[in-house]
Amino acid sequence: MSSAEALEKAIEAELDLVMISPTAKPPVCRIMDYGKYRFEQTKREKEARKNQKTADVKEIKMSLNIDTNDFNIKVRNAIKFLQNGDKVKVTVRFRRMRELTHVNLGEDLMKKFMDAVSEYGGSDKPSKLEGRNYAVVLSPKK
Repeated sequence: MSSAEALEKAIEAELDLVMISPTAKPPVCRIMDYGKYRFEQTKREKEARKNQKTADVKEIKMSLNIDTNDFNIKVRNAIKFLQNGDKVKVTVRFRRMRELTHVNLGEDLMKKFMDAVSEYGGSDKPSKLEGRNYAVVLSPKK
């Protein structure tokens, strides 16, 4: 039907004439209550945002001379965080300057930690030295 007839029918029904596909030949229009449509659309968007889960970044800090049981507790906590869907930033701190001369010990500790949690998550980027900290971010496996 012509656009004039469609507009007339929309006015009769006290509704809006909404153009759905303007590029089609002929253009496709719909008679509807546009205010109600916009309200329902924003309501759906709010509901989708509410149900969306955000991934937090949890941090685990260790020093070079960490004991075995402390290391195991940190591994257990990291596994728990990864299972919850959170990212985990693992940091090996070099507290004294003389510890910085033994960066290879920090790398070994980081490899040991990553091997322990490799079943639950892995890193996208290699670990790197940031000042006095040796850090890596682990992401959960899908």
